[in-house]
Parts: sequence; structure tokens; C-alpha cells
Amino acid sequence: MTSRPQSQLLTHPAGLIGAAAAGFIVGLAANFGRKAIVQGVSAAQGEWDAGLKAEHRMALGIFDLIEKTGARDVKKRKILLVQLKHALSKHAFEEENVIYPAMRDHGQVEEADKLVHDHGYVKQYLFDLSELDPADPTWIAKLREFRSELEAHIREEEEELFPALRDALGEEGNAHVTSVVNKAGFAAA
Repeated sequence: MTSRPQSQLLTHPAGLIGAAAAGFIVGLAANFGRKAIVQGVSAAQGEWDAGLKAEHRMALGIFDLIEKTGARDVKKRKILLVQLKHALSKHAFEEENVIYPAMRDHGQVEEADKLVHDHGYVKQYLFDLSELDPADPTWIAKLREFRSELEAHIREEEEELFPALRDALGEEGNAHVTSVVNKAGFAAA
């Protein structure tokens, strides 16, 4: 077999295919690692409700960072808003695809439907904030209004609805829901 100079390896079809395959594998591994890190924070909490509470705290932490910015910190506000969108989207995916259906299955139909309705307004706030100029004083006022609404939603989940679901599920059901939430979170991460 003749050896090709390195400069010819990437111009030869087999070299291109090999490089593309290697790049694809590296990309998959990097994406898997990123997903594992993102979901790992929630999964490390143990049970499904503790993981969701940790995600609530992380989202509120992003709000804290945004609220510390000034009107001149437009770039920082935009970056943090993207982070908030990603955190809330992953979180909503877990709740809407696992927790709220489990609530419906265990008699909390109206409550689950209200929470889904609330999530519609979360998406509305995120859209509105994306459309406003972060330097505009109404931007931070809208963000604070959003936070207030979200905190009420979080309190309702953590203090009333999640404990009721936890009791209704029993030990085996809670273990199953924890596993399914972690899989959903990994998929959405």
C-alpha cells in the first residue's frame, strides 16, 4: 500500500469520508456530554420533585443575574435571556410530558390543565422579552412581572401540587416518574 502525503488525505474521497465520520462522532460525543452535564444537575437531586425544585432555583438564579444588569448591558441581558429560555424550555418539556400527565392520571386533571395554561404565559413572556429592546425600561419591568408570575406558579407546584402527586404515586410510582423525568430532561437538554 502506498502512503499518501497528508495534504492529499483530505482531498481523497476515503479521507473525506473518514474525516466526516470522525467529526460526526466527536460531535455526538460532545452533545452527549453536554446533555449529561445539563441533566446531571437535576438527576443528582434524587427524586423527580427535588430535581424540578433545583431547576426552579436555577431559573430564579438567572432572573437574579438579569436583574443585576443595567440598561446598558444589552448583550448580557440577551445572553441571559437565551439561557433562561433554554432552562425553562427543558423544564417545561419535563413537566408537560411527564409530571402533568401523571397528575391527570392521579385525579389532578384541573390542576394539570391550569399548569399547562400557565406555561403558555411563560412562553408569551419569553416572546415579549425577545421582541423588546433590552435597553428599554419596559424590558426590565416586563421581566419583573414575569418573575412574579413564575414565582406564584412555582409555589403552587412545590407547596401543593407536587406533594399531592408524590403521595398519590407511592414509592414505586415515584421511582418510575423520577426515571422518566430524567430521560425526558436528557432528551430536551
